[in-house]
Amino acid sequence: MANIKSSKKAIKVIAKKTDNNHELKARVKNLIKNCDIAIKAGDKEKATSLFNEMQKNIDHAVSKGLVKSNTAARQKSRLSNKIKNMK
Repeated sequence: MANIKSSKKAIKVIAKKTDNNHELKARVKNLIKNCDIAIKAGDKEKATSLFNEMQKNIDHAVSKGLVKSNTAARQKSRLSNKIKNMK
């Protein structure tokens, strides 16, 4: 455990940031999974709304440096192609 006051505060700040980052990454992963489920179920309207929400969250994660930009682009591209090819 840290003894210096600023070190104690830094530990609290890091813990809070880590929780926020984990929450955002989990939200992105869950949206991707839910969008895939909606695509497999054939619900284009739900898949499109989930895709739009996922796109917003994944762009936010990229701006925070939690997800690499190429990874985000690949995930968005794959999901959009799946939605476009739905019948």
